Amino acid sequence: MPDHESTRRTVVIGNWKMHKTSAEGVALAAELVAGLEPGRAAVAVAPPFTALAPVADALRGSSVSLAAQDVFHEREGAFTGAVSAPMLAAAGCSIVLVGHSERRHVFGDRDEDVRRKALAVLDAGMRPVVCVGETLEQRDAGDAENVVRSQVEAVVARLSEAQLARLTVAYEPVWAIGTGRTATPEIAEAMHRVIRASLAALAGSGAAERTPILYGGSVKGDNAGAILAGANVDGLLVGGASLRADSFLTICHAAG
Repeated sequence: MPDHESTRRTVVIGNWKMHKTSAEGVALAAELVAGLEPGRAAVAVAPPFTALAPVADALRGSSVSLAAQDVFHEREGAFTGAVSAPMLAAAGCSIVLVGHSERRHVFGDRDEDVRRKALAVLDAGMRPVVCVGETLEQRDAGDAENVVRSQVEAVVARLSEAQLARLTVAYEPVWAIGTGRTATPEIAEAMHRVIRASLAALAGSGAAERTPILYGGSVKGDNAGAILAGANVDGLLVGGASLRADSFLTICHAAG
């Protein structure tokens, strides 16, 4: 397999989850813009919906992209509390997370919901980051690979070549989200290899080679470099460590 650094740009996304008011988000974005060194890594942040517009203003003219944490699959209508893909695009987003483990396990998003959300993001001209991963029970039962393959297939099997070209996948083992437990670099690389093989089987080797696959799950400055050393690990989806400029910049610089 070709060296991933020569074929796929490294991506680092900071998912702020349900943290940061608009003012706090703007302050953090300004620190990131000021502290980010030029490099090969593509960097994005995903504020809560309420902070998207002001953070977009704070990022304007910088190399940092704006991402959203979730989306509803319909374009408009009587869906109280929902936010559509066209709304996110209009707010300045170019990336949207879909199927995050917290959306799946707290809010009940199913594979079909994730597929519809990914399609809505693509239709609005943005890039979906499709999150996949197994629970501890599924891993202990020996089902981790089958679970992840199924989650990948639910989205990828119905995408066109043009849509696949804008796809990113993020592997986030549920047992490592916010727990302080992190998959070893070997575990991360092994599952990323499974995901890339699944992409190849579903969409061909060319699409598989082009698709960035990120790792997410208790990523910190002191483990980012080791995780990124995997041949199939193309970047990081960062949670808690993205809430402070110093810790997130350390990760970004390790990736760059």
